[in-house]
Amino acid sequence: MTKTEIAIRYPRAMSWSFGDSPQLADELLALVMAGKKTASCSSLAAYQSEPSPGIGAYNIIEDSHGRARCVVRTIGLTLVNFDQVTPEMAAMEGEGDLSLSDWRQAHKDFFSRAGSFAPDMPLVFERFAVVEILAD
Repeated sequence: MTKTEIAIRYPRAMSWSFGDSPQLADELLALVMAGKKTASCSSLAAYQSEPSPGIGAYNIIEDSHGRARCVVRTIGLTLVNFDQVTPEMAAMEGEGDLSLSDWRQAHKDFFSRAGSFAPDMPLVFERFAVVEILAD
């Protein structure tokens, strides 16, 4: 499916990739496409700086080369401080060994690279469902 066809099918969808590196973008995309990653989070500041249509919105997830690979739909948004993320929330992100301690370390590293980590920082925790896997 071409980008034009995807844009026609999902006219208000935003396109983006996960993470802050090509490797992380592809790793997290693979987890989504395998059904292991059903949630993600961002700092509240980052969430507020980007236009977000909220619950019900479609998002086109790209790989590290900018190719559209799947479409997800936001099914839930929760405001939670970093230090209040639960083990269940961490597991929904599908990363590492699925433990809260692994989630905390990986996300502390991620937010530190962005220059915004604080133990009590507010996060927007987003749950999503895969709507469509797009062919190469």
